[in-house]
Amino acid sequence: MTKEINSTEIAKLAGVSRSTVSRVINNYANVPEHTKQKVMKVIQQHNYYPNLSAQVLAGKRTRTIGLFMIDSGRVSGDSISSLLLARIIESASSQGYYVLTHIVRDISEKEEIRTIKESFYQRRIDGGIFIGAANQEPLIEELIEEGFIVAIVDQHLPGREKPNRLVFNFDNETGVGQAVDYLVSMGHRRIGIINGDMNRYSGPSKLQGFQRAMARHKLEVNSEWMLPGDFNESSGYKAIKDFLIEKRELPSALFAANDSVAFGAIRALKEAGIRVPQHISVIGFDDHFRSEHHRPALTTIRIDFAGMMDQLTKALIAAIEHGSTSTKQATADTALVVRESCQSIAID
Repeated sequence: MTKEINSTEIAKLAGVSRSTVSRVINNYANVPEHTKQKVMKVIQQHNYYPNLSAQVLAGKRTRTIGLFMIDSGRVSGDSISSLLLARIIESASSQGYYVLTHIVRDISEKEEIRTIKESFYQRRIDGGIFIGAANQEPLIEELIEEGFIVAIVDQHLPGREKPNRLVFNFDNETGVGQAVDYLVSMGHRRIGIINGDMNRYSGPSKLQGFQRAMARHKLEVNSEWMLPGDFNESSGYKAIKDFLIEKRELPSALFAANDSVAFGAIRALKEAGIRVPQHISVIGFDDHFRSEHHRPALTTIRIDFAGMMDQLTKALIAAIEHGSTSTKQATADTALVVRESCQSIAID
């Protein structure tokens, strides 16, 4: 971790008084703009964030972990996101820890970056969990380089293993393979995919799992049936709407990168008079809370989200309290859940 700097040193480097540095930090209105900018430049160059209390200065833990959910939509409206948040809070609470939660709308925005950094540098938290970040997120990499303990859901960066980097992934390849195997067992050979966000590890890993499963069954991957998506319902809806505008031939089955994408796709198909599963089978991934109650009830791949979040939270707290742990990378298991959205067809 870099050498910490205090407000007196910041004042010297900026050529101002210590009280001026204090006024800038506390956003007082009586500081000239050019002075404020000069001080802020030095503060940012040295990653200076004033510590919160004498307890923190004494090196004691806050018994608080940070939870940063990167999501441009409404987290409260998505049951999977809500489950992840609630499970982490429950798990941390059972171990005597608080959770400082922050919904990040745009992790590239300067104020968001500063807010997240302050949580770590001011020692408001002992470690942090990131969910929904891009596979290669510069802010996360910076925090890890600085020595902070960080747990990441959905990341794969071979060769960057560190004691303070804890990685938790879904077994995407196995799960997608289970989905394709099931569709093939029902006679489907013309299978398409609606992808997720390709900047996140789950996006390309699910696509790779799909391609490998298709190759294992010696089936062609038709590029016309590889549709773009973004792990949300609106992207699944748009993918099918755009596809239907071009009046291309439909596959007999579709794998959706997650259940939300599947919901959107089914809605667009229904609007076009295409019935699921009578005209096309659709299978999802996650086992969303709505999947069982959807019409048709969605066949999907279940992820043990609750178990994974328990494991993640325990591993992070163990790393905080005892240093490096044996759990650096972990993967959540998957299971096929058969419902109503897939139908057998005659084999060509």
